[in-house]
Amino acid sequence: MKIAIYPGSFDPITKGHLDILKTAAEIFDKVIIAVAKNPDKTGFLPVDIRVKLIKDSVKDLENVEVDSFEGLTINYARERNATVLIRGLRAVSDFEYEMQLSQANSALADEVKTVFLTTKPKYNFISSSTIKEIFLNNGDISKFVPEPVNEYLQNSYKC
Repeated sequence: MKIAIYPGSFDPITKGHLDILKTAAEIFDKVIIAVAKNPDKTGFLPVDIRVKLIKDSVKDLENVEVDSFEGLTINYARERNATVLIRGLRAVSDFEYEMQLSQANSALADEVKTVFLTTKPKYNFISSSTIKEIFLNNGDISKFVPEPVNEYLQNSYKC
């Protein structure tokens, strides 16, 4: 069974993230979307809320599991018996950072490969940071995030 990990902060998850995830789910037997916990950072949404919103957003994808982890992604991949890390690319500007990360991971665990997937062009400009900026300035984010995320934010935060 080919297991892939799709790691990230997903703060919040966007339709661009889901586009990458759906492609990965078509390629691999199992995809674990793994929310990274960073104890030194305070996220926009708590990790447990991000996990719940992602679960609600991917419930129709049978071979997708949602989890969270702390520490090095490569160690988490080994713990979960994954042989692939999924990294999403929106634009060429993402590539340099992602390539450096891939090379570092390869140096730590050569048996875990990185696969780069691109999102559809209509999602190229969407990032979690952009979503937060739009939302915090009373903009409509419904086109950019899955419905569970939009509902949660509209009901939980009054800007």
